[in-house]
Amino acid sequence: MVRETKCAIIGSGPAGYTAAIYASRAALDPVLFTGLQMGGQLMQTTEVDNFPGYPAGIFGPQLMEDLRQQSLRFGTEIIQDDIIEVDFSDRPFRLIGHTGDITLADSIIIATGASAKWLGLENESRYFGTGVSGCATCDGFFYKDKSVVVVGGGDTALEEAFFLAKFAKEIHLLVRKDTFRASQILQNRLQQFPQISVHFNTELKDILGDGKKVEAVVLKTSIPNEEEKVLPVEGVFVAIGHHPNTSLFKDHLTLDERGYIKTVKGSSKTGIPGVFACGDVQDSEYRQAITAAGSGCMAALDVERYLSSRLENNGIFCLEPESTIATIITKNGITCLENITL
Repeated sequence: MVRETKCAIIGSGPAGYTAAIYASRAALDPVLFTGLQMGGQLMQTTEVDNFPGYPAGIFGPQLMEDLRQQSLRFGTEIIQDDIIEVDFSDRPFRLIGHTGDITLADSIIIATGASAKWLGLENESRYFGTGVSGCATCDGFFYKDKSVVVVGGGDTALEEAFFLAKFAKEIHLLVRKDTFRASQILQNRLQQFPQISVHFNTELKDILGDGKKVEAVVLKTSIPNEEEKVLPVEGVFVAIGHHPNTSLFKDHLTLDERGYIKTVKGSSKTGIPGVFACGDVQDSEYRQAITAAGSGCMAALDVERYLSSRLENNGIFCLEPESTIATIITKNGITCLENITL
C-alpha cells in the first residue's frame, strides 16, 4: 500500500500527539505512526502529577489516551506501525513501515523520544512505577519522608539526588566506581545535602519487595572486601542516562555527540528543510512531558509555515526566502541565489 500525506508524524508520545493536534487543526491531514510503544514512556508511568490541567493527577496511560482522542477528534489518521526505513534524499519524503506500507510525505515530524537506560535486573521492570523510577522530577514528590537509593555517578545522578532531597528523608547514592563522573561543581554541592549518603564501589544487585511495592535493595560492595548487604528503602531511582531513539535517522540527519537530533535554536528545524524534530529525541536537557508537548506544538507550526511558503510553478520548486540551503546575493543590481542545494 502507498499513501500520500502533507505531514507524517513518527512517534506517539506527548510530542507526537500534540504535533498531530496542531497539524490536524491546520487542515494538514497528518498521518501519525505510533511506533512499537504507543504512547511513549508515559505508558509505563503510574501517576503523573505535574502535567497542567490535571489538578488531581492522572495515570500516564490515561493521559496518553486523552491526547490520542484529542488528535483523532480533529482528523489525525493514526496508524499502528513502526517506521523502519526513511529516505530524505528526494521529495516527497519516503517512509517504509514494518508492514511494508509506503508513505510519501511533503513534511516529516520526528517525535520518537528517548529511552532511559536500565540496569537489566528482573525486579527492575517488575516494580517500575511502584517503587522504581527513571525520573526524580516526575516521581520525587511521592517519596516524601521516605528512604530511597539513586544509582549512578554522573551529573544526572547528582541532579536527581539533589531534587529528591526536597522530599526524601534519606538518599543513598550508589556509585559503581571509586570516583564520580559528575562535574566538580555538582560534587561540591553535595555538602549542602546532609541527607545524601554516597556509597562508592557499590552496585545494586537486586530489588526486593512484597510483589506490589519496593521494600529493600541488595547492595554489593567491592572495597575493602566484596560483600552483600540488604538496605531497607522504598524507592529506587536509576540515573545512568538516557539514549535517544535516533538509530533510524543517524545516516540522514546531524546528531550531537550524545546522539540527539540537532535542531536550529528556537525551532524544530533539522538540517533538511521539511524535516522537523520535537520532544525528547532532540532534548537532552529537560525531558518532561510538558516540554515535549510544547515542542510538538512548535514542530506543527513550523511545518505549517514551511508548507505554506513552498511555491510550485510549472514543476519548479522555489526556495523560501529564509531557506538555509541557498545564499541570496546581488550582482550588477540583480538579486539571485547562489550555492543552491536541492
